[in-house]
Amino acid sequence: MIDKDMYGPWAVVAGGSEGVGACFAHRLAEAGINLVLIARKPGPLEQTADEARAKGVEVRTLALDLLDSGALNSIRAVSDGLDVGLLIFNAGANTYGHEFVGGDLGRAQGVIDLNVTSQLALTHHFGTLMKERRRGGIMLVGSLAGYMGQARLSVYSAVKAFSRVFTEGLWLELRPYGVHVTELVLGVTRTPAMERAGLRMDLPGLNVAESDDVAREGLEHLADGPVWVAGGNLATAEQRSAVRHRAEQILDAGEASRRLMPSD
Repeated sequence: MIDKDMYGPWAVVAGGSEGVGACFAHRLAEAGINLVLIARKPGPLEQTADEARAKGVEVRTLALDLLDSGALNSIRAVSDGLDVGLLIFNAGANTYGHEFVGGDLGRAQGVIDLNVTSQLALTHHFGTLMKERRRGGIMLVGSLAGYMGQARLSVYSAVKAFSRVFTEGLWLELRPYGVHVTELVLGVTRTPAMERAGLRMDLPGLNVAESDDVAREGLEHLADGPVWVAGGNLATAEQRSAVRHRAEQILDAGEASRRLMPSD
């Protein structure tokens, strides 16, 4: 499934401790690709690292908040000198769901800093190295939320829309150099973070994907950028991209989102 010569011998996974990120780590380890795993929580991070090492690969870990001012320097301290053939940025979870007006502007800025500023910093650093080596892959994990604005998720939806359009441009820029760039768009996915947030996964008709399924699908389609919509959500993404009847679509999506999210 994974071409080690193209995407190895090392991969960096930001947000690689649990959920989809851990599934990326497991599948890359099975392919014989060494790992640099970055996440905030040391416990889950080391557990995933140990499980990957048991598959016979070398793993370096970094317990780090990507919002720290020296985050890139810390990452370089553990990755400089490694031949990194793949970057997966899976760290862009929604860290603050609230109405924008009346909410905490600093918390909203944190969503932007994680999903835009940190993502750009890592992509710029590793993308430069891949361009020089003329091979590699960059996967930015996006969200179906980025196809339409939603109440209490306005900033998160906006940064995910930014990520998708940024990926499309980067895909054009790096394809002459043999570097594959893909945004993996996820819908509702069963992860520990979503369970902790109290999202309802039992709503009738809700399309819920499993973490390992979307990780596998993403890795299978690394070369099929610039955007790959996972988990059977392509029709929804196409519908949300339509310009006509925009207000009606937003109202419908807002009602669906309200039912999914836990009540205050």
